Amino acid sequence: MSAQPIQRHEPERVPRNARGIAAALTVEGAKEFYSELLAATPEQAKGVLLRWWGQAMLDTDPGADARADAVLAGAVPTVSLDDLLVRRRAAGLPVD
Repeated sequence: MSAQPIQRHEPERVPRNARGIAAALTVEGAKEFYSELLAATPEQAKGVLLRWWGQAMLDTDPGADARADAVLAGAVPTVSLDDLLVRRRAAGLPVD
């Protein structure tokens, strides 16, 4: 198994708040997002925001098509799961 390295976006394309998330989604997506957010309990709201923020980031990724082509062509750098675990342990990050 391998994983692709993650590079942070500074500043983020989609603000991590309800207004920013809804603005990045399609009209139908924004309606569904607000519907889920309004129906969520306070304990569930963070999960709804995080899930939809991730979707909004994917939807607004300017390099998505090129990245998909590179993945399909096998031209994307990867790291083994063992190496990833070693890196996380060395950085003091959880691995479980």
